[in-house]
Amino acid sequence: MTLPPPFGATDATHHRPGSHVAVTRALPEETAIAMVYDGTTHAVMMATPADVQDFAVGFSLTEGIVTGLDQIATCDVIAHPEGIEAQMWLAEDRGAQLAARRRSLAGPVGCGLCGIDSIEAAVRSLPSLAGVGPTLTVDEIAAATDSLRGWQPLHDRTRAVHAAGFLLPGQGVVLAREDVGRHNALDKLIGAMARQGIDPAQGAIVLTSRVSTEMVQKCVMAGCAVLIAVSAPTLHALRLAEGAGLTLAAFARGEGFDLFCHPQRLRAEVSDVA
Repeated sequence: MTLPPPFGATDATHHRPGSHVAVTRALPEETAIAMVYDGTTHAVMMATPADVQDFAVGFSLTEGIVTGLDQIATCDVIAHPEGIEAQMWLAEDRGAQLAARRRSLAGPVGCGLCGIDSIEAAVRSLPSLAGVGPTLTVDEIAAATDSLRGWQPLHDRTRAVHAAGFLLPGQGVVLAREDVGRHNALDKLIGAMARQGIDPAQGAIVLTSRVSTEMVQKCVMAGCAVLIAVSAPTLHALRLAEGAGLTLAAFARGEGFDLFCHPQRLRAEVSDVA
């Protein structure tokens, strides 16, 4: 079977006071995608059926199932009538470690912690990003989400999906992925970067969503030291960012942003020093 398209057209009636008109809308698709390791289903997410290999690799990295792309021996995408399987075979030692921390994430796209079976797993310790990462100007951070807009063709059609992009200093956003789930979009981006040999430590991740605990965890696990978002962080997400050495900028819209922690990666400009 081939994968379903990421969106489809459907008819609706658009109502306004005193009038109504027939319209055709493009709506994003949601499909059950199973992450299968060594023949066993580990997690099932509802996601956009596109960039599935990127999704599988990114999920594997951000969940700590593997620490490098070379630990995934094979990754095959298999379409079924009821959904999609990303079938991965791991290096022998990683498969043994996975068995020790099995989890099931079947649930809605908005939840990144569904099925975790212990509090310890939900608040896992994170590596430190101290001493790594780029420096960015005020203008680069402020313009980041506007730069990401040019990488959102599915959003332009449906107005119903999130995006995660990777920004390089002096270049703007150079890569992005979209999905109905914000966690999924980020995993797809991180997977795409790994598959293309892009070092997350050289730039910043840009999000169209709020910054929750899981989004910080995924960025830190990927080794990216700067996170820029269009909306707010939660308090716990901010505490995690502070502890891990992650520079967190939020409310980045057009001409400004709020910088919450680790300002050492904000490049001093002449106008700032004067």
